[in-house]
Amino acid sequence: MKKNRASIFLALITGIVISATASAQNKDAYTYKPESIELYNKILHMDSVYFNAYNTCDMDKQAAIYADSIEFYHDKGGLMTSKQALLDAIKKNICGKVTRVLVKGSVEVYPIAGFGAVEIGLHRFVNHAESETPSKPDKFIVIWRLRNDKWQITRVVSLH
Repeated sequence: MKKNRASIFLALITGIVISATASAQNKDAYTYKPESIELYNKILHMDSVYFNAYNTCDMDKQAAIYADSIEFYHDKGGLMTSKQALLDAIKKNICGKVTRVLVKGSVEVYPIAGFGAVEIGLHRFVNHAESETPSKPDKFIVIWRLRNDKWQITRVVSLH
């Protein structure tokens, strides 16, 4: 009987220690909660509108969403500041060849006072020529500007 009580006591203490350790670790865990759910939903919608155009090669829709002053920073390709050159590169290298897939639950949206919002998240690109090779998630940052009730992409940072 004493041995049983000792085992139960030891199991109870072990459980409490494990629970306390997990609780302490969770205090340092990061959980994103949007400051504005309305802004979050709007930017997710705009992300969807843009990347639907991207995935279907709707160049007119993409052109309308990119600001004329676009800056596109790509860790491998460098900086592009010409809207037309960016659209030409997408048409030549992306259309019909690559599909973008957003990593569910990865997007964070933060307001930029008097300007718009910043979107940070993860996405994958499926290369149709290599569809059997899974792509890994990559980070992206998009700066959205709101002007005259119209959202446009002004800056992109694409990290692979």
